[in-house]
Amino acid sequence: MTSCLLCHSESTAPYFGDSLHKFFECFNCGTVFRDPANFPSPSEERERYLTHNNDVNDPGYQEFVSPITEAVQKYFTKGATGLDFGAGTGPVIAKVLGDHGYAIELYDPFFHPDREVLNKNYDFIVCCEVIEHFHRPQEEFLMLRRLLKPGGRLFCMTDPLPEVNFDKWYYKDDPTHVIFYSEENLTFIKEDTGFAELITRDRLIIFSI
Repeated sequence: MTSCLLCHSESTAPYFGDSLHKFFECFNCGTVFRDPANFPSPSEERERYLTHNNDVNDPGYQEFVSPITEAVQKYFTKGATGLDFGAGTGPVIAKVLGDHGYAIELYDPFFHPDREVLNKNYDFIVCCEVIEHFHRPQEEFLMLRRLLKPGGRLFCMTDPLPEVNFDKWYYKDDPTHVIFYSEENLTFIKEDTGFAELITRDRLIIFSI
């Protein structure tokens, strides 16, 4: 039996499989996740991320992350402190928000590995194209919740799980994408980790304390 990656329930069943991929579905929290036996190694993950061409000055890249940068500016004024968690090789969100007067720390296990930033508290945290890579999602969300100040918000961006045609969904084909999100398992995360509010707007997800 394969336990759920998120809630650890054993109430799971095969969801989809082909020659390259195998996924399970959890009937307790609704999570669809990759077979842990097929998770990439840390070195394979790092090599995959190095193929991303992320230029922080690219207007197209800045537009791509705009749902998060605009949401931060809606909820917080200049001078607010934030953490770009999973900043990657091109921390464009930190660049855009820094240019608008926000103070942003960076963390990424491969490219910005200073864990001292995880000993601070922040007004907001951003995770852009990050949460689908979580191998231990319950632990990760609990930690992110702990890092927020009272009134803080966690802004995430990821492709939501499609209701149909999973077999044709490009997002599943990236071997570093190991967990997918829907209203059902996002609600589970909110309740499990103690967030007060959940807002979803297409690819944008906002958890609030």
